[in-house]
Amino acid sequence: MTASVDAAPFEPSRIELERRAYRRARKQRSILVSVVSTLVFAGVIAVVLVNSPGWDRVRETFFDPQVAVASFPRVIKGLWLNIQVLVVAALGVAILGTLLAIARTLKGAVFTPVRLLAAGYTDIFRGIPVLLVLYLVGFGIPGLELTGRVPAQVWGTIALILCYSAYVAEVLRAGIDAVHPSQRLAARSLGLSHGKTLRLVVMPQAVRKVTPALMNDFVSMQKDVGLISVLGAVDAVRAAQIEVAASYNFTPYVLAGVLFVLLSWPFIRLTDWMTARAQRREQVGGAV
Repeated sequence: MTASVDAAPFEPSRIELERRAYRRARKQRSILVSVVSTLVFAGVIAVVLVNSPGWDRVRETFFDPQVAVASFPRVIKGLWLNIQVLVVAALGVAILGTLLAIARTLKGAVFTPVRLLAAGYTDIFRGIPVLLVLYLVGFGIPGLELTGRVPAQVWGTIALILCYSAYVAEVLRAGIDAVHPSQRLAARSLGLSHGKTLRLVVMPQAVRKVTPALMNDFVSMQKDVGLISVLGAVDAVRAAQIEVAASYNFTPYVLAGVLFVLLSWPFIRLTDWMTARAQRREQVGGAV
């Protein structure tokens, strides 16, 4: 006969309650100190800037509200082009970077040429500055006259994909190598093919391990999307340049910079949150 016993609700001990109260007080004190120190620092910077000899001229040249309002429609229209390029480039980088990472992790002597080609690709495009790749792709390929007239943003997108695929490939390769070999062996013992093992077992774990690094690369690409202006694409940077030439005022550059920050800020915060979550997950049970 089985006797049923009602489980008593868990109640923390007095010592545990005191520990929680102490941690709560320390956290509140830390937040208060952070807020006060930040406000003091910002106040000191503001006082130094406002009292500097050339502040009035700098304010008129870089922070003119009227110029900002007048240039906003053209700059925001250019930013929309940057967003379109970013979306297409991110998809292209995800595909090409994954293929390169898989190629670099292929085993067997027969795949040596594939591994060497992938390694050479990542070495070259990680070494060449993005600006030079933009020039080479945007001005070199059209010079071959293989196609008709292609918009400048298309060549800029291709250049960004070529560069950032090399970085993403190395990040993914590190994630793949970080997956314990027992995971592959267990999957193969269950009858999964090499392709299914890679797709269903290895890659999900690899991506989870390197997600913060991948997000950092994405944030960097958000910033470098503005470089397509060197090819003549009228994006936010080129639109700001046009407005500066028309008004003889640098406020449109500041406006474009603020818009880029607002575009990247959610992903920066998401990256920090994912990094902190991964750190907490790895340190579970490690704190005393």
